[in-house]
This record gives sequence, C-alpha cells and structure tokens, in this order.
Amino acid sequence: MSTLAQNLERLFPRGQGIFLAYDQGLEHGPTDFAGPNQDPDYIMRLAAEGHYDGVIVHHGIAEKYYAPYRDQVPLVVKLNGKTSLHHEEPLSLALSTVEEAVAQGAIAVGYTVYVGSAHEAEMLSEFGHIVDQAHRAGLVVFGWMYPRGSEIKDPYDPKTIAYAARTGLEVGADAVKVFYPGSLEALSEVVAVAGKAKVVVAGGTKTEPAEFLDQAKAILGAGAAGLAVGRNVWQAEDPAAVSAALHKLKES
Repeated sequence: MSTLAQNLERLFPRGQGIFLAYDQGLEHGPTDFAGPNQDPDYIMRLAAEGHYDGVIVHHGIAEKYYAPYRDQVPLVVKLNGKTSLHHEEPLSLALSTVEEAVAQGAIAVGYTVYVGSAHEAEMLSEFGHIVDQAHRAGLVVFGWMYPRGSEIKDPYDPKTIAYAARTGLEVGADAVKVFYPGSLEALSEVVAVAGKAKVVVAGGTKTEPAEFLDQAKAILGAGAAGLAVGRNVWQAEDPAAVSAALHKLKES
C-alpha cells in the first residue's frame, strides 16, 4: 500500500472521518474564541482525547503546538488563508508549503479555492501545483471548495455546491470540504458528482448540541465521507461530551 493510501486510511478509517477544525483564528479572527478555546494546546488535547481522525490548523499553530500530540491525532495543515478584514473579491494564496507541513508531522494538507471568484484561476493554478507536490510526498489533499465572489448569488445553492465539489475532483483533491447544500437529497447528488473525491461537510455555525448531532448523523448516513467540525465542539458547554457523541455516531 502506498503512503498516500495509508494516510487516507488513517484519516478515513472504514471510509469516514471526523475532523476538528481550528483554522478560525486566521479566517474569522479571535472573536470565535473565549475561555479555554483561545489556547491551541487545549484544542490539541481535545482533538487527541476526543479520538478525532485529524486536527486542522494553520502552520503557525502546528509548528508551536502539535509536537506533543504527534502520536495521538493526525495533522492536517491548512496551507492558505486570509483574514475577514478584506472585502473585495476573495483571494487566498499559500502561506506555507508542503515541505513545511511534512516537517511539522502532517499527513494531509488543505487549501481553499473560492470557486467563482474573479481570482479563481490563480487559486486553481496554485492548488494544482500543491496537489502534485503533496502526492509526491504521500500526503492527502483536502480542497476547501467554497463558492464565493460577486458572481455567486447563493453560495449554498445545491447546484453551485455540486459544481464546486466536482471542481475539486477535476483538480485532483482526495477530499473536498463543502457547505451543507440544504437537504440530504442534495448532499447525495454532491457525493455522486464528486466521484472518488471524498466529501467532507463543513460544520457550519453554532447550533444546539442535540440539533448539531442529529444533523451530523444524517449527513454521515447520506453518504458523506466525513465532517469538519469546530465551533459546535469547542464552543459547546461540554466539548468532551459532544466529541464522545460524534465518535459514537461514526462507530455505530
């Protein structure tokens, strides 16, 4: 089995994976954080103790906080990103490299493409090069395939999300992270058009734990390969309990 295949198996045991996302500090700013979830070490510990299939962070967090957890939870390094302070056509370019991710212990990298942006071609070109570099190193590639830009009227339109997922497959992503398209029927279509690229659904805005867990169960049952969850876990009143419930969903 190739290194890439082995890493896919680690991230998606028995075909599905649940990932703890903590890239919000760059993408949204510190307003998402309060109390212990301001501390990246707390998140790393939560990811390890919650038996997540991977933790998603930018390279600065990985470099400074991941080493003690290297044998406890797989690492996904987000290679590009932007702040929420800039409001023109979205453009997100690489801030770190595949080589740096390997040095930090990552078995996967992620990259956002704002499908539909005026800068789409620049991001797709860079992403294509990253796919090649990562696969040569045996790393799994996640594509955050997010419809965004002045030409996108509704980023949650099911057909637009399906188009974004297919774009990830076409460019070479092993997994595509997409918005929930509004219904399980629409999600099944996204999964179909994504082909062999695994569909991971973004966790979305904060909701009540019971509602969040019900939706997570339905999403996994509708054919998605996984969930990337963040605020619904580490903003919860009891993150450990939510994590345990998520783990039980995947194991059931």
